[in-house]
Amino acid sequence: MTERYPKPKIVVSKCLEFDRCRYNAQMISSRVVASLNPYVDFMPVCPEVEIGLGVPRDPIRIVEADGGKILYQPATGRDVTGEMNSFTGKYLGSLENVDGFLLKYKSPSCGPNNVKIFQGMNKSAGAGRGSGFFAEAVADKFHDLPIEDEGRLTNFTLRETFLTKIFTLARFREAKASDRMDSLVKFHTDHKLLLLAYNQTRMRTLGKIVANHDKKDIKEVLSDYELELKLALRVSPKFTSIINVLEHALGGLSKNLNSDEKKFFLNSIEEYRDERIPLSSLIHLLKAWAIRFNNDYLLDQYFLDPFPKKLAALTDSGKGRTPK
Repeated sequence: MTERYPKPKIVVSKCLEFDRCRYNAQMISSRVVASLNPYVDFMPVCPEVEIGLGVPRDPIRIVEADGGKILYQPATGRDVTGEMNSFTGKYLGSLENVDGFLLKYKSPSCGPNNVKIFQGMNKSAGAGRGSGFFAEAVADKFHDLPIEDEGRLTNFTLRETFLTKIFTLARFREAKASDRMDSLVKFHTDHKLLLLAYNQTRMRTLGKIVANHDKKDIKEVLSDYELELKLALRVSPKFTSIINVLEHALGGLSKNLNSDEKKFFLNSIEEYRDERIPLSSLIHLLKAWAIRFNNDYLLDQYFLDPFPKKLAALTDSGKGRTPK
């Protein structure tokens, strides 16, 4: 892996491409996970196996009981809530330097959302929806990190956002590990356009943290920056903010471009606004111009390449800009 793309550390459900540990002794094929494998340091885990349920095993379900939720195995009548909570607490407490989570869709242990929560013990009980036991604890402890399931990541928009976040956090983790102000300055400089797309207000706050007018210790500066960075990345960028960044980037190249080239790019922005062309078309054009005019500032911007290019080749199951 090149220095430009250090490997994110991602906790992943072990049944996704790693082991035949599903309740039915099957392994789930996931193109997303398989494609990520060369670029990510995965940490596979199966909470249900870890608490001794075995493979194969009778399925478990989440049940509303006495005003709370339990993890219940209908075939045996076994309540495994205590075991799951104990394992989850110890496991999550042991994690260090993790950049995100990729968990099993709809699993009563790992599912981040859309998991069935039954309203009673009998098999015909109605069900609402919520999070699995392990996933809920992940969201409580690591709410500032990207958490997704493999089902949602078949959508291009959600996948691109997840990849952008985990690789950005991995790069910051490396900058933080250096314990050097120049590394933080470099990180911030190279991510300015990306941060501008995500959250302009927080981007400016991050700039003030880097300026360090109060002469804080480097560890305090890094801690303040990390907190604000995660807040900045929490909400996916609006397409209007992305357009603002595209126009900003064009401004940095405008002295080298003729009027027809500028007009073409501005017209292309309008096509992107109307969802007639993808963002990648505009990114490719900006990068080509940056290479042509030796614009090192723009070439260093992770807005143009937030994650390895080969990961952008995954087939898109979604249409348009908005996740379905």
